[in-house]
Amino acid sequence: MKKIILLSLLLSSLAYAESKIYLGVGYGYSNAHIELPNSGGDETTNSSLARIKIGYGMREAYAAEFSLDYIDSDPEKYAFDIALIKAFDWGIYVNPFVKAGFGAGVLEATESLTYGSFNLGTGLYIPMGENYDIELSYEYQNRSYEKANTESTTESRVSNVNILYIGINARF
Repeated sequence: MKKIILLSLLLSSLAYAESKIYLGVGYGYSNAHIELPNSGGDETTNSSLARIKIGYGMREAYAAEFSLDYIDSDPEKYAFDIALIKAFDWGIYVNPFVKAGFGAGVLEATESLTYGSFNLGTGLYIPMGENYDIELSYEYQNRSYEKANTESTTESRVSNVNILYIGINARF
């Protein structure tokens, strides 16, 4: 019950603040460590990602953000993430932030596999005037894939993903 009250207070503060809608695009580097519990093996993959996003909030306070990612790996992945962001205005040139959220995605292998993720991140907004900022961030994702049926066994996958991201946001 307390969580519901706190979430509703957060969302209402977003609605009554002098919030702005923002759009962003960026590029990231992803390092994924995939655990394959049934086969006893692990694998590590490095890939790049492209992100577009839309958000509502202030770079000095709270924001809610929706993003769509294309992860250029073998096989390709597509992801949709939702995050709540708390930024800090400490009177310095940059605005540090933390964020938490969740997401879902599709892995385009021989058959499509879906996954869910829990995301945590931190970073900096570097203001470039009133309406633009550069975003530098680090994000951790814990992904759980649906079970893949192969001829001999059913295999589940879990991966820990580290993402370094740089992007630009335009605020309206």
